[in-house]
Amino acid sequence: MGRVEGKVAFITGAARGQGRSHAIRLAQEGADIIAIDACEPQPNTPVVGATEADLAETVAQVEALDRRIIATKADVRSLEQLQAAVDDGVAQLGRLDIVSANAGIAMTPASAHDMTDEDFVDMQQVNLIGVWRTARAAIPHMIDAGNGGSIVLTSSAAGLQAYSHAASYVAAKHGVVGLMRTLALELAPHMIRVNSIHPTQVDTPMIMNDAVMKLFRPDVDEPTVEQFAEASQTMNALPIPWVEPVDISNALLFLASDEARYITGVPLPVDAGCVIK
Repeated sequence: MGRVEGKVAFITGAARGQGRSHAIRLAQEGADIIAIDACEPQPNTPVVGATEADLAETVAQVEALDRRIIATKADVRSLEQLQAAVDDGVAQLGRLDIVSANAGIAMTPASAHDMTDEDFVDMQQVNLIGVWRTARAAIPHMIDAGNGGSIVLTSSAAGLQAYSHAASYVAAKHGVVGLMRTLALELAPHMIRVNSIHPTQVDTPMIMNDAVMKLFRPDVDEPTVEQFAEASQTMNALPIPWVEPVDISNALLFLASDEARYITGVPLPVDAGCVIK
C-alpha cells in the first residue's frame, strides 16, 4: 500500500509547478485529488499565470497513475469558489484527509517604501489570506469526518528570515507561520495536524523569470539561467542553486502520512541550508 493510500488531498495552485508535483506525488502513494487553480493572469506579479490547459495536464498525469482527480478553475481570493470546489470534491470522492495550501504569486522586487497599496494588498490576498480561506473551506469537512488529517501550508524561507526588496512577500510568508501555529493549537483536539513548509528557491516559473533573475544579477542587463544560478547558489549552504518541486512534494508527503502522526505546529525548511547561512 502507498503511504497515503485511500486518502483524499485538496491542493491549491495545482495546475503546474509545486502544486502539480504535489498532486502527482500524493497520487503515486495512493491518494485521490481535489485540485484547483485560478488558471488566469494574476495582478501585480511578473509571472505569467497558469492556464486551463496546464490544469488539464495535471489531471492527465494523475489519472495516468490510476487515481481519481476532481479539478476546478477556482481562485483562492474567492471563498465562495474555494468552498464550492471543496464541497464538490468531497461529495464525489467521499472524504478529505490532506490539505496543501500551495497557491501563491511572486512579486515584482521593490523597496518597501516604493510599493503601492495595491501591490502589497494583492500579495496578502493570495499568499496569506488565500491560505486562510483554503483552510476555512476545508476544516469543517475534516472535523465532521472525525478522521483527523494533515494540513500543510506552503510558506517560504522568506517566512523564517527577511529579504530586502520583498516586503510584501516576506510579510505574507511570515503570516503563514503564525496562522499555522494557531491552527495547530485549535485543531489538535480533532487530531488534525498543521505544519508549514519553507522552500528555498524552487525550479518553477516563480523564480525562472526575468524580474527575479535581474534582482539576483543587477550587474547584467539580461541574465542567463546560468548567471542566475551562480547568484542563487550563494543563498544556500549546500552547493546548489535551487531545489526541484519533487523535493518539496516529498516533504509534504511525509507530513501528510502517518509517519508524521505526532508532528504538528512545525515550520519545516526544505531549503538546502538557506535559513542557517
